[in-house]
Amino acid sequence: MGKTFEELTTKQIEFIDKQNIYFVATAAESGKVNLSPKGGDSLRVIDSKKIAWLNLTGSGNESAAHVLRNARMTIMFCAFEGAPLILRAYGNATVLHEGDAEWQSYTELFPTYTGARQIFILDIELVQASCGMSVPYFSYEGDRDDLIKWADKRGHDGVKEYWETRNQKSLDGFDTEIVERTGLTSSK
Repeated sequence: MGKTFEELTTKQIEFIDKQNIYFVATAAESGKVNLSPKGGDSLRVIDSKKIAWLNLTGSGNESAAHVLRNARMTIMFCAFEGAPLILRAYGNATVLHEGDAEWQSYTELFPTYTGARQIFILDIELVQASCGMSVPYFSYEGDRDDLIKWADKRGHDGVKEYWETRNQKSLDGFDTEIVERTGLTSSK
């Protein structure tokens, strides 16, 4: 069985810094559970009790809708090379949009992306490390840049239009607050 910790250890933070992919799970009190793979230069360990990750514009906006209704979030990392390890950070998250006061202080931690949509701040309540001995080996070949190119081609105004038409509601119809909290005026 895995070991639990109240916060990330130095060794765990070093492990996280080496990962090229992580997984984010959220769920509202009802409806679908969402599990999303994330990559690129989009995650920062702020300290042993806090992680921030930058969410780029995509086809769904489930994490934002879920966190607004139920703040629980799990971020999972697993070793695909070297010693086996699965590391999960459990806690409560807040979602920041570019219209929020804290947005600027957190965006400075990340590269500038045209498609930057939200930043999630996970306040860690529990960390679990488990063996991961059945996780297969995979080789990292590089990051995909398709989503970044898509957003750059649309431009900031085009991305915001996409938010209005495609990112306001979750699959279960929950509001994401993308329009209200970014200062957009919805035509929907």
